[in-house]
Formats: sequence, structure tokens, C-alpha cells
Amino acid sequence: MTEYKNILVTGGAGFIGANFVRYIVAEHPDVVVTVLDKLTYAGNKENLAGLPEDRVKLVIGDIADAPLVDKLVAETDAVIHYAAESHNDNSLKDPSPFVQTNIIGTYTLIEAARKYNKRFHHVSTDEVYGDLPLREDLPGKGEGVGEKFTPESQYRPSSPYSSTKASSDLLVRAWVRSFGLKATISNTSNNYGPYQHIEKFIPRQVTNIISGIKPKLYGSGKNVRDWIHTYDHATAVWAILNNGKIGETYLVGADGEKDNITVLHTILKDMGKDENDFDFVQDRSGHDLRYAIDATKIREELGWAPKFTDFETGLSDTINWYKNNRSWWEAEKAEVEAKYAQNNQ
Repeated sequence: MTEYKNILVTGGAGFIGANFVRYIVAEHPDVVVTVLDKLTYAGNKENLAGLPEDRVKLVIGDIADAPLVDKLVAETDAVIHYAAESHNDNSLKDPSPFVQTNIIGTYTLIEAARKYNKRFHHVSTDEVYGDLPLREDLPGKGEGVGEKFTPESQYRPSSPYSSTKASSDLLVRAWVRSFGLKATISNTSNNYGPYQHIEKFIPRQVTNIISGIKPKLYGSGKNVRDWIHTYDHATAVWAILNNGKIGETYLVGADGEKDNITVLHTILKDMGKDENDFDFVQDRSGHDLRYAIDATKIREELGWAPKFTDFETGLSDTINWYKNNRSWWEAEKAEVEAKYAQNNQ
């Protein structure tokens, strides 16, 4: 097993990236991390607060800044690429930042990694595969409507966000084949856990309830997401970086299929509220029906397994984090809700 000692983490001040950095600091004491983050709305210095300065360095900058990226990649052993514009609603309003960050930014990074022959891991999403038919027998297994995404699934992105992530995946694959880039790709299901921006589904519902705002649910609430705790995503990425086969794509999931109305019911019940104390709002454009990950490959080839196999327990821990860290999110709450109110969401 290779273990890289000096890594560059793009987007490392964002939700998933910061949780990965915290995992590395806690469980891999010989690894030094440089974080490159633009600190847009989703990036937050406080996500890295309290980490040792001799092991974690934050560089504020853009992954599309070629001279900066060249310098940082030259000084590292491996690049883990989390940085992305990632909110579907925002991509429908203005796709341009998604093209710039997700496509041009990824191109800039892989060119630097190619130049210096560095190990590169690209973190992506299951949304590149589009969606699957709904199923009513969750969380069981089956054929047909029970199908799941695999590394061989066809790309069918539905939004400007997912199409730009699909584009970045294809760039990485092409650089592996055309230029010998030492890269792997992971596509993961929906993450949940601490430090997630409050515009996202679970933290928005939780912070609404804490703030005395009635939660809102798109459409019928039957859309299905496959949830994985961000800690488990971090352990999977580390396993792929060190043991994954160059050129391969690994799907990362924890068999956490839940429809949105069930997740909201669970949140309300955990927080001592009537599970029907919410409002339905008009569904968003192009809202994917269902995601589901088949993680057989990473489990069998790399021996990876999730720690948080009980969604309700992981969700309860996440709810408690937001209750106990109000200072992390309260200042932004009014602004986020005002933005949604403009669109009656």
C-alpha cells in the first residue's frame, strides 16, 4: 500500500473536502495537507478551525488559476480534487460558474498533474448518471426498478451542474488514456454530516426547525437519494487514492436509499415535532427521480466498508451537530431563506 505524505486537497474548506481533511488529520498523523479553496459561499475557513497549522495549510485561490495550481501541484505528492460548484438550483439560474470551475478548473489541475507526473484522484457525483426509475420497496433489493448505478452505467446528466461534472469526469478519463495521467475517479451518493452548507436538503430542514421555520419539501417528496455519511466517503477516497487501480472508476455508497419525505419525517420525529409539520412546494425543474449506488467494486477490490450503516443514527448525530454549533450557521440563515423565498421554495 502506498501512503502519500504530502497531499493537495482542492475544495478542502467545503463540506465534503473539510471532513476529508479532518479525517486525515485524526487518523493519518504522518500526512501533511495543503488546502486550495476559493472560499465561495460553500467554502468556510471555520470548517478547518482547530486543525494543527503544522499539518494543514490553507491557500485561498482558484483551481482555474494555472500559475498557482502549477506551483502547488509541483510541491505535492498527490492531488485529491473535491472543488466544484455543486448546487443544482444555482446551476439552473446561472450555469457559467459551473462551466468555469468544474470544467476549466479540472482541466487546469490535470494539466499540472500531468506535467509533474503526480497522482490524481477526482471526486465526482452519481448525478452524472442521471436518474433511475422510482421504486416503492425501499430499502429492499430487486431487479428492474431496483437497478443501481455501476461504473459501467451510461452518463445521462440532467442539469448544468451534473453535466459539468460529467464533463470533468470525461476529461480525467481522456487524460489517463491519452497522456498517462495517474488518475482514479470516484462517484458518490448524497453525503450528509457536519459542516454541510445550510442550503442543502438535510441541514436546511434541521436549521429551519431550530429557527422556528416550517420545513418545505419539493413535489411529492418521493424522489429517492442514496445517503452516505461524509466520514465514510472520506475513508473510501483515501482507500482509492492509495490502493485503487489507475484509470478505474469506483462508486461509493452505503446502501442508504431513502425518499425525501421519509428523511424529513425522520428529522421532524428526531427533533420532537409532528412528522407532518411541513409544507409542500412546487418541484424544481429537472428534479432527478432516484439515485442508487452499487458499491460492490470498492468493497470487493479494496476491502472498504462504511462505518455508518444505520442512517437514523448518523442523521441523529448530524442533527445534534447543528444544534450544538448554531454560531457556525446562524449568520447565514436569513440570507439563505430569503433567496429561496424569491422562488417560493
